[in-house]
Amino acid sequence: MAVSMRDLDSAFQGAGQKAGLEIWHIENFRPTPVNKSSHGKFFTGDSYVVLKTTALKNGALRHDIHYWLGKDTSQDEAGTAAIKTVELDAALGGRAVQYREMQGHETEKFLSYFKPCIIPQEGGVASGFKHHEAAEYKTHLYICRGKHVVHVKEVPFARSSLNHDDIFILDTQLKIFQFNGSNSSIQERAKALEVVQYIKDIYHHGKCEVATVEDGKLMADSGTGEFWGFFGGFAPLPRKAASEEDKASDVLPAKLFCVEKGQAEVIEADSLMKDFLDTNKCYILDCGAEVFVWMGRNTSLDERKSANGAAEELLRSLDRSKSRVTRVIEGFETVTFRSNFDFWPQTTEVAAISEDGRGKVAALLKRQGVNVKGLLKAAPVKEEPQPHIDCTGNLQVWCVSGNEKTLLPASDQSKFYTGDCYIFLYSYPREDKEEQLIGTWFGKQSVEEERTSAVTMASKMIESMKFLPTQARIYEGSEPILFFAIFQNFIVFKGGHSYGYKKHITEKGIPDDTYSESGVALFRVQGFGPDNMQAIQVEPVASSLNSSYCFILHSGSTVFMWSGSLTTPEDQELVERQLDIIKPNLQCKLLKERAESEQFWDLLGGKTLYPSQKIERDSESDPHLFACALSNGELKTIGQCGTNKGLPLL
Repeated sequence: MAVSMRDLDSAFQGAGQKAGLEIWHIENFRPTPVNKSSHGKFFTGDSYVVLKTTALKNGALRHDIHYWLGKDTSQDEAGTAAIKTVELDAALGGRAVQYREMQGHETEKFLSYFKPCIIPQEGGVASGFKHHEAAEYKTHLYICRGKHVVHVKEVPFARSSLNHDDIFILDTQLKIFQFNGSNSSIQERAKALEVVQYIKDIYHHGKCEVATVEDGKLMADSGTGEFWGFFGGFAPLPRKAASEEDKASDVLPAKLFCVEKGQAEVIEADSLMKDFLDTNKCYILDCGAEVFVWMGRNTSLDERKSANGAAEELLRSLDRSKSRVTRVIEGFETVTFRSNFDFWPQTTEVAAISEDGRGKVAALLKRQGVNVKGLLKAAPVKEEPQPHIDCTGNLQVWCVSGNEKTLLPASDQSKFYTGDCYIFLYSYPREDKEEQLIGTWFGKQSVEEERTSAVTMASKMIESMKFLPTQARIYEGSEPILFFAIFQNFIVFKGGHSYGYKKHITEKGIPDDTYSESGVALFRVQGFGPDNMQAIQVEPVASSLNSSYCFILHSGSTVFMWSGSLTTPEDQELVERQLDIIKPNLQCKLLKERAESEQFWDLLGGKTLYPSQKIERDSESDPHLFACALSNGELKTIGQCGTNKGLPLL
């Protein structure tokens, strides 16, 4: 993409050169920087551009660009914000993923930048609104959702807004009430309490009372009676009815549009192929709830702006203004985008070309006196793990004990023990039919007899299904990406419950160290994201720690979450999610490396040296399919076949 200084808004010069958050609001069709003291304050009548710069461990910088649109912002301002994100990406070298954030429908990534939450205020500068400063304090009722990233939304001040599943905050002139629905979790309540404190500090200058109201406890204290008084007195709450927002968004068959001269023309095809995408053009991929704008690396800045306008116009014509829009550059597509295509080859060619483009942008900015040190050191292309089959199918898991197998309940089917063997059946849609994958998983401490039994029973299952399912054999510690994608939240506990394992340790005189919720246990958390994360139980000693990982340590009701000095915010989010599975409904104590408590070291048997380098897994190569033939009693490979994402090669 050719870049000239006239294409780059002067407000963006020097942006993204160091880690942190930078925000601009749109005023008179120009981006105006927002002071750091006002970061997190959004107005419903404004549009904003937000840049998150992250420093990677190798010193390179990664950029994520968002544009936030208030519910009362004008169409012109929204369009300006969208265009300015394209310009900002060009100024940064043209490799950032760009997200559209609609008020009330923000992504978790965006909300994670602002702690503990964002609460947009009425009014705005660019829209011509006046910022709301009422003489009389207005009472507000907010609903809070989320254990990790909190979504706060104002709802009508009425009893009908309350329910048993969520947490509500009633903000009055003299007191803030936190109403805890009876079905809400302790993590949700803790996050909501942070929001209460935020409202107290920001809107009451720290000078007001706070009260907690528990759902179902009738008039337990004066605060409870006062709370219900705002709603005309206590009355039982009805069961929560599913709102339109709670209902899952429609998943539509993916449609690909080619953008020509600002117009989107649909490409008629039975299936989508990567070859449809021309590096000299822009495309729109409509997946229903999510819409992607794909920009070829040889397209101009004006063509990219035009493609964005075409996407907005398409959504308006379909009356889907709340659909999420993500813009990706050729060579830096997300896994979600690539998964809509039947075949997506890996290539490294784009990375080199992108580096060349980034260098040209850096040279232009340098001539203007801008420090481009961070821009010159570009982040390497990190190929995200991509599953080869649909990972939204049906999963069944059996634990093998002796010569029998027992079906596990859904809540336990991703909790394995290193001393046991398991059989899993995964059914998933493919084209117009359902496919099956049958696999066995062998724990490192499982016994040979039960491994043989597991293989035999799996083979019988395949035989009973007329040999149609694909078969896989998985060993602990060597699981492929696809396996983790199917199980999503995978945990490996020490010990085992099978007959063979119990018999083995008894005969050998080995102590039974099977996991116990009341004992001391240490888990290392790893993975790539919320849909692909693992917790591995390790020896509860200090030498098991590692600076590049997060760990969960618990002893009965005492829970610690330890973050190594080399971990990222994404790593810390994963450990919070795993904590909900391993030790739900318990408050944990957050510890950072080199700031541990004596109790923490005591539970690990004392402080000792531990590794400071991550234990790297061998990178998984692309799947390969070979054709074989039996010749003179010998099985010989006669050639390599092509593979595609629909074939589960494990």
